[in-house]
Amino acid sequence: MKGRIHSIETFGTVDGPGIRFVLFMQGCALQCQYCHNPDTWDRTGGRSADVEEILSEVEPYLDYYRRSGGGITVTGGEPMLQAPFLTELFLACKRRWNLHTALDSSGFCDPAHAEKLLDVTDLVLLDLKQMDRAKHIALTGHPNDTIIRFARRLSERSIPVWIRHVLVPGLTDSYVDLKALGEFIGELDNVEKVELLPYHNMGAYKWRQLGKTYALERVPVPSEQEMERARHIVDMRRLAGGRMERPAAGETRR
Repeated sequence: MKGRIHSIETFGTVDGPGIRFVLFMQGCALQCQYCHNPDTWDRTGGRSADVEEILSEVEPYLDYYRRSGGGITVTGGEPMLQAPFLTELFLACKRRWNLHTALDSSGFCDPAHAEKLLDVTDLVLLDLKQMDRAKHIALTGHPNDTIIRFARRLSERSIPVWIRHVLVPGLTDSYVDLKALGEFIGELDNVEKVELLPYHNMGAYKWRQLGKTYALERVPVPSEQEMERARHIVDMRRLAGGRMERPAAGETRR
């Protein structure tokens, strides 16, 4: 079995614990307005590789991964589109080296198609983009129904999750949206960490290279004050479990 590979990073430090081998898969069904890797969307792009080829690229750096408590993270694109291939890859990493495995995913997949892969996955970095269904369609081109089911299935299986959410001014930063995000996270029993990431436009040049219009060209990077506000809302709603009915002091509904 072969997979479609976009690229690799051998010393990743932000995609799970420790130092990690980060494998970027080719192909993604979502087309997020702020995507910084639109060159991964095409499922026929990239290069073809089998499991042994990938393992041979991991092996030279094993000492770094083991000593740091790291491992392998597969991202994209959307890695779940190639779940059978990744199941073989993670199985090989476990059997050969007992290496920590992580998936960086939007969760846009049928949970039933992911069960075997989840059996050999130690951590999921789950990107929750927008909780409102209509806004999710506007932002990504697709509804979020399967994403919500996937998140709940991860909770049912007690698979550790790090939630990631990109704060995009005007698109994902309203009080109502952040409140809904915090309340949903509060329903899950397996969340170890919540990371709010500031929007950036560093991938805009890729859109231009691909002949695509980057609609968020003039959207500003959120300030640290805006990031702190968002963290406060999400944390309070997560801890409150939906019991709070009004914004915190100084907050306004948007």
